[in-house]
Amino acid sequence: MHQESLEPRVRRFIREHRLLPKRKRLLVAVSGGPDSVCLLHILVRLQDELNLQLHVAHLNHQLRGADSATDARYVGQLARQLKVPATIEGRDVKAYRARRHLSLEEAAREVRYGFLAEVARSIGTDRVAVGHTRDDHIETMLMHLVRGTGTRGLRGLQAVSQWRHKDGVLTIIRPLLELSRQDTADYCREYQLMPRLDATNLSLSPLRNRIRLQLLPLLRSYNPRVDEALLRTAQTAGDELAFLDKEGARLWRKVVRRQGDTIILDRGEFLKLPPALKRHLLRMAMAELLGDLKDIETRHIEEIMAALGKPAGKRLDLPGGLALAIDYDRYLLGPDPAALSPFPVLEKGFALKIPGETIASGWRVTATILASVPGHKETGSTFTACFDLDKVGRKLAVRCRHRGDRFQPLGMAEPKKLGEFMVDAKISRHWRERVPVVCSPEQIVWVVGWRIDDRVKVTKNTKRVLCLDFKPVGTSK
Repeated sequence: MHQESLEPRVRRFIREHRLLPKRKRLLVAVSGGPDSVCLLHILVRLQDELNLQLHVAHLNHQLRGADSATDARYVGQLARQLKVPATIEGRDVKAYRARRHLSLEEAAREVRYGFLAEVARSIGTDRVAVGHTRDDHIETMLMHLVRGTGTRGLRGLQAVSQWRHKDGVLTIIRPLLELSRQDTADYCREYQLMPRLDATNLSLSPLRNRIRLQLLPLLRSYNPRVDEALLRTAQTAGDELAFLDKEGARLWRKVVRRQGDTIILDRGEFLKLPPALKRHLLRMAMAELLGDLKDIETRHIEEIMAALGKPAGKRLDLPGGLALAIDYDRYLLGPDPAALSPFPVLEKGFALKIPGETIASGWRVTATILASVPGHKETGSTFTACFDLDKVGRKLAVRCRHRGDRFQPLGMAEPKKLGEFMVDAKISRHWRERVPVVCSPEQIVWVVGWRIDDRVKVTKNTKRVLCLDFKPVGTSK
């Protein structure tokens, strides 16, 4: 019979997609509906052949009163009949939704997968089988399309995917992805499994239900074979995404690097890429930081694309608490682009002990007085600089920049506004308030890390040299 052919089809699908590589324990998520009940029954019949140790997980979402409790009892009875151990628990999804300000669908999904991750960990596995079918696959594609998606969303559901949680990664497998919802219902009827029917599936409130009950019937009225067309689109999108993933991985090493919680993209190299690869790398970067792309829509990627040509200092706020900062020669993507600064926050100014060591505002500053060194040249390119002591004096202090500051950068004949110097030196706008400025009572003598003032440089007539060395507190001396 047709129903009897499901087991070999599922077995073949599992092997073709390597859903169970060298796995013994497998968690099976069972809601009590036809799809998950069919999944459990087939896996029980295949467990010896596949060398599986099954464990059932059922979560009572406490959303449907007595019906939810009846679902839980049904799953418990079914697990006992099939001689499979089960973990059945309840969670207050409504309370979770209120705390997190989510839609009911999103809250239920997060709570459900959090529960599955806990149970998987408790039985010693990181893999859970769920009962998604081809119909779910098509509905997911359309849901992504309606919300606004890129190529990744057009793939729909995958045979294997991952859900990241605070303790690791839960691998989700979908052995029924080539079966239809009608296949699973027929299977349950053939084996008299009597699955539960969820009346909320008829509600038009969730987007997925409106797609299932309204949009898909309308599309089928235009094209009776629209399901096949959508599945071909998903396959094409998957093939193209596989290519983009491969190219993205190659370019990642060339264009992208991560520093803490911030992704840095080389501006020059990034701008040379075709738009498709730019968009793909942006999605890869955001997935790297957020763990997934569920809150990232096509419009967010297009907002970034439109911002790429903006001048340094511009900032774009994005979902998930991320921001894109435009720098002179790079793009910074992260929760706090200013965190990339090599400088601690300069909370307040402080005087320097000369000679000696001063620790203040996150800095350790060492001041050393030396005899004049013939042929000494100031590079001004590090956190160490040398000066003519008689010109700078010993009353030096460190502060952040002030409005109207001017100094005469080394090698220049005339003073210049400090703000203009910072722009010309391509100092990130997000760093400028942190850059230490060393001052004497008369003038700025050093913009730390960039340039000293030309008027205090060491010359052949210098009798004593003052060397200042800045290190953030916590680094080796």
